[in-house]
Amino acid sequence: MAKIANRFSRLKSREDSGFSSNATGRFVNKNGAPNIKRTGLSNPLEKYSWYHTLLDLPSWKFIFFLVSGYILANLFFASVYYVIGIEHLTGIDKSTPLHEFNDVFFFSSQTFTTVGYGRIAPVGFLASLVATFEAFLGLLGFAIATGLFYGRFSRPRAFLKFSSIALIVPFKGGTALMFRMAPFKNNLLTDAQIILTCAIEDHTEEGNSKSKFFTLDTQLNTINSLSLNWTVVHVIDENSPFFDLGEDRFSEMDIEIFAQVRAFDEVFSNTVVQRTSYASIENEIVFGEKFNMMYAPSKDQKTTVLNLGLIDSYIPKKR
Repeated sequence: MAKIANRFSRLKSREDSGFSSNATGRFVNKNGAPNIKRTGLSNPLEKYSWYHTLLDLPSWKFIFFLVSGYILANLFFASVYYVIGIEHLTGIDKSTPLHEFNDVFFFSSQTFTTVGYGRIAPVGFLASLVATFEAFLGLLGFAIATGLFYGRFSRPRAFLKFSSIALIVPFKGGTALMFRMAPFKNNLLTDAQIILTCAIEDHTEEGNSKSKFFTLDTQLNTINSLSLNWTVVHVIDENSPFFDLGEDRFSEMDIEIFAQVRAFDEVFSNTVVQRTSYASIENEIVFGEKFNMMYAPSKDQKTTVLNLGLIDSYIPKKR
C-alpha cells in the first residue's frame, strides 16, 4: 500500500470534485444521480422536490401515478357522497347497491372532470358544497397534470446509452481504459465534451481510509457530432493513477470512475448533461481485449446501421 500512496503523492489530486474524501460507498449511482442520503430536516418530505421527482419518473410509473390518483380521488369523493346520503343526489339507480355505487362513482368522475352530463345532480347544501370543491380540485389537478406532461415532453435530455462496463485493454503498446456511449434516439447532439474523474480509496499512515480524486486525461475530450457510438479512451501511462496496477490490484482496490458528458442539442437549442459511473467493487471495470464493433453498412450500402444491443459486447482477455 505504501507504493500506491507514494505514486498518489506524485499526482495532483482534484479538490473540486464535489465529493468529500471521507465519504463512503459509491459516489455516483449508475443512473448518474449522487449516492447521497439526506437527513436532519424537521420535515423529512422537505428533501424531495415533487416536481423534479415526477419529471424524472419512468413513463409507465408516471402514467400509473396519474391513473391511480384519479381513481383514488373519485373513490374518496364517492365515499363522501355516500356518507352525506345518496338521497341528496337525484337520478341515482337504487335497484341494487352495486348500481348505487356505480352511479355515485361516475357522478364523482363527471364532477371531477367538469363534464356534468345532467342525469345525476346534487340536492342540498352539503352535496352541492362537496361537488363544488371536487370540481375545483379537478380543475387544479388537470392543470398540474398538463404542466407535468408539458415539462416531460419539453425538457431537453441527452438520451445517451452508456456501456455498463469499462474495459482495460491493450492499446498502442501499452494499456488504456475504455468505455463507450451512443445516442439511442433521433436527437442530434453536437460539440460533445467528456469530463472523466476517478476516486481511489487510499489508506493513511494511521490506517484510516480516505478517497483521492484525479482527473483522467482522454484521447479525445470533444467531438463535433455524436451520431454513432463514442469510445472514450484514457491511456494508462506514468501520468495515470492506474499506472502499473495489474488485474489483481484492481480487484483489491476501491476505484470508481465517473463520467460527465455535456453536449448541445440542436432541436432544443440547449445544453444537455448526462452522467454515469463505473465501480471496481461492482465488477464494472473489466480486463479484456477490445470492444466489438457496433455499426456496419446496411445491406444496400446506403446507410449505416448502429446496433445498440452490442454496446457491452467485447472480446474477453486471453488467458
